[in-house]
Amino acid sequence: MPVPPEYQRATDDFYAFLVDARDIAGLATTHQTYTMVQGVLQAFRRRLNVRHAIIFAGALPPVLRAIFVADWDTDEPIRPFEDLATMTREVRALRPEHNFAPDTAIRDVAQALRRHVDGNTFESVLARLPPEAAIFWDVPSDP
Repeated sequence: MPVPPEYQRATDDFYAFLVDARDIAGLATTHQTYTMVQGVLQAFRRRLNVRHAIIFAGALPPVLRAIFVADWDTDEPIRPFEDLATMTREVRALRPEHNFAPDTAIRDVAQALRRHVDGNTFESVLARLPPEAAIFWDVPSDP
């Protein structure tokens, strides 16, 4: 069995995602973007039980999947989904001295992520999670 293409291209695909997220968020570097992305993924993960988190991880590209599950304290209490401002403060709490996540961090990451996942698979996975999960990853359409 050959190595699946998604693993062969994992680094290039991840960097392309970071560049998209950087540009959408208006950040200066992919290093700043990495912290924002990690914060968003962790904020989302904290609101899922282990079963739901594993289902969600299966829809992510390999490197984002690894970031999503890295350093996971599965004994941490599950947090409720809250308003975007509250969850964005949580995103910014990750390495706050090096965190440049804008007010739109969750929406910016959602927009970039949707460009780098299979849309049908992603929607199918979100349908298996609590309803608030789909709202978290919703990307408002332009007026």
